[in-house]
Amino acid sequence: MQLDDRDIAILRVLGTEGRITKAALAERIGLSPTPCWERLKKLEKAGLIEGYRAEIALRRLGPHVTVFLAAELADHTAARFRQFEEAMARLDEVVGCWALGGGFDYLVQIVTRDIDAYQRLVDAMLDARIGLARYFTYVVTKHVKGPALPPLDLLLGR
Repeated sequence: MQLDDRDIAILRVLGTEGRITKAALAERIGLSPTPCWERLKKLEKAGLIEGYRAEIALRRLGPHVTVFLAAELADHTAARFRQFEEAMARLDEVVGCWALGGGFDYLVQIVTRDIDAYQRLVDAMLDARIGLARYFTYVVTKHVKGPALPPLDLLLGR
């Protein structure tokens, strides 16, 4: 799909203000509501907009800890990767998981109530024999940035 400046403007606004009204979005990008709505539907249909969600202030909900776990699998077969990924998808505490090239096999973002809950989760992962050979724990001590809208112009070569 070829994107023009108005499509990119829609993506940029929605990336930071997902609850904006259609009328306000149209005004912000300099279109009347109907053409803006048609562009928005085209972007959604093309899969460029995957969803709309709220950012939850976890610190206001209560105690929690965010941990990044760098995982190394015991063996590197397609079946083992699939087994590990399916296990990660089933765990509510796993809020992000990325397959990596070089070094570790996966980077897993985990949110639990405390470090003890995190360790119980890791112990359960080891007991489940999902292929986890080694892991390294990185506890988040301070949120600095993110999630942020990626640099659309740079990604599109503009």
